[in-house]
Amino acid sequence: MVTRTRKANVPPGYDARTFPAFAVTVDVVILTMTDGVLHVLLVRRGQEPFRGMWAIPGGFKRPEETLDEAARRELSEETGVDVPSLLTQFGAYGDPGRDPRMNVVTVAYLAVLRDVGAIVAGTDAAHAALVSAADILGERIELAFDHLRIVRDAVERVRVELEVSGIATAFVGTTFTMAELRTVYEAVWGVQLDAANFRRSLVGEDGWVIPTGRRARPGPGGGRPAELYRAGRAWKHGAPIHRIPPNRREDVTR
Repeated sequence: MVTRTRKANVPPGYDARTFPAFAVTVDVVILTMTDGVLHVLLVRRGQEPFRGMWAIPGGFKRPEETLDEAARRELSEETGVDVPSLLTQFGAYGDPGRDPRMNVVTVAYLAVLRDVGAIVAGTDAAHAALVSAADILGERIELAFDHLRIVRDAVERVRVELEVSGIATAFVGTTFTMAELRTVYEAVWGVQLDAANFRRSLVGEDGWVIPTGRRARPGPGGGRPAELYRAGRAWKHGAPIHRIPPNRREDVTR
């Protein structure tokens, strides 16, 4: 239950006008995998400031709603994507001048989705689409406000989470092939992992992945379909592999 402060609880003599005015916004970074490539959900702004530029979905928090409610509403209104319980706060940004309109503090949210579903631009968004994270991080696409910094922080958060949690399984379905799971690590970390070493790190008695006894659909190139797995309970207590320093040649470490 959310407790909302009433005006009747304002202390006697308190005058909010003695403090500088500022606004609160929410911004949402949605990460997903498409064709083995990490993508970010962006909107093209339909209004000033930064009209016509790409940005992450977000907007102003309304006085009667919580931050979480504002994040879900803005995401749904601007992109049509609904994530009722998957949003996680990962940062707050309030540098002076980050918004040319006024002093604005934004609370950033992150969600990892296997499938974003239908994307439909709405409210003040002229267009919405999935854009390659590499193009954003490589600054081949210019983002409005300080959204490049926010996206960078979100991706780094996921890079760290891959080493300590089961976030990798959020990028794939309830069942997945070993190649699909390996592609998540490769795309997020920007590395090339040895398939055999990766498999040895996950298959075994540790309970990271469990064979389903089924196989994926045959690919266009033919050959034997890949085996399907599901996530085991071990992911609740950590992750099976870690990033390797650039000067080491091993692909996967425990």
